[in-house]
Amino acid sequence: MEKVLISACLLGFECKYCGGSNRLPEQQLAALGECFRLIPVCPETAGGLPTPRDPSERLGNKVVSNQGRDVTAQYQKGAETALWLARRYDCKAALLKEKSPSCGSGQIYDGSFTGTLVPGDGVAAQLLKEEGLIVFGESDTELLITVFQE
Repeated sequence: MEKVLISACLLGFECKYCGGSNRLPEQQLAALGECFRLIPVCPETAGGLPTPRDPSERLGNKVVSNQGRDVTAQYQKGAETALWLARRYDCKAALLKEKSPSCGSGQIYDGSFTGTLVPGDGVAAQLLKEEGLIVFGESDTELLITVFQE
């Protein structure tokens, strides 16, 4: 069975910055579970950040909290942990939380904390892509299933 790295918050783990989760609908989770062995990771907590924590956004090559704290090192450490898991379990793809400073793929918040989106990737998504993984956002769950069933 193909293994897929997945943002832990999408599985219902309460590791979101505010202490909640971004749990996918039960139907999507069931479909994913039928097709893949899911390998959960929260790069932010894996990097040493607490839950709850201050919201953070990418600002160029850095990640900063809404309090102005540079948390780039924690995000980088978490990204490296995600990459280690992907290698360990031979994952070819990842299903990650969209717009996140660690997991966002293709579009992330701009660092102004105004809800403005810009093209770009979160720290973990970027590293996983550099390793050759295909990164999907949670709105592309059906596409992920389709791509790996062919």
